[in-house]
Amino acid sequence: MTVPVLGLEELEAAARPRVVLDTVRAALIAHAEGRTTVPPPLHMEFPEAEGDCHVKAGWIAGGDDFTVKIASGFYRNSALGMPTNSGLVCVLSARTGQVRAVLDDRGWLTAWRTAAAGALITHAMSRPEAAMLGVFGTGEQARLQVRWLAMLRPLTKVLVCGRSERKAAALCEWLGGHGLDAEPAGAEEAAGADIVVTTTPATAPVLEADAVRPGAHVTGIGADMPHKNELPPALFRRAETIATDDHDQCLHHGDFGRAVRAGAVAQDCDIAAGALLLRQMQRSATAITVADLTGVGALDAALASALLRAAGA
Repeated sequence: MTVPVLGLEELEAAARPRVVLDTVRAALIAHAEGRTTVPPPLHMEFPEAEGDCHVKAGWIAGGDDFTVKIASGFYRNSALGMPTNSGLVCVLSARTGQVRAVLDDRGWLTAWRTAAAGALITHAMSRPEAAMLGVFGTGEQARLQVRWLAMLRPLTKVLVCGRSERKAAALCEWLGGHGLDAEPAGAEEAAGADIVVTTTPATAPVLEADAVRPGAHVTGIGADMPHKNELPPALFRRAETIATDDHDQCLHHGDFGRAVRAGAVAQDCDIAAGALLLRQMQRSATAITVADLTGVGALDAALASALLRAAGA
């Protein structure tokens, strides 16, 4: 039997934002409730090429499919005129173990899943009236995080902080073309926004803990491997609520784990991100909240199945 291969065009047509958001929300809740199987991810680093690769797998109990995903990020590629991210997803039957399909997604399923998870958790944990967003990073994930969060709540201003002034300006122009008021900003200014989202491959904190204002929410997206680091331990110490998408995974190679090992917080002080989506979060007006998201394989499985159904495959 020939295994179907779905290309990026087919997947893009199926990946309507509402489909992705609803699927990821349900998968985060399932994971918080213990209805998933998610083995530890495999990861590799390629320092000479400033690249990394991770392999993640997952299954949601009762689901027809499980997935094994390869996702890479090679951060010098933009200078070569090539995409930073790539990869593919293998979808297998949870009934027979047979390969159902290969998704030649070039890393986009990971990007959509990450954007949806970040937007959902950021929206849930931010103050209802919070409307100024500071985003660290200028790549595709920064674009997606801003756009998808804007689908869930109005944003009055977007402050973009990036290593390259040219790329920060280009992102602001792109966001402006999509109806968002955006301008380049320094790290301290961006960190002082109502909502802060970090989307970088940084190996050292991109902001100072003291720059985050009382009442703010911060979501860290980029630290998905042990060598990466975006948020300082002192920020977690200041937080009233800390959410993780996967407790063990974030302990092992997320910024939450760095904060625990630094003695800033206890290792049992976090709450499952999916649990926060089941109810409206209660928070004080001056509380700082933090979410550490490292990417969960069960979300990939859920989204791959949803896109296969939407594509009629």
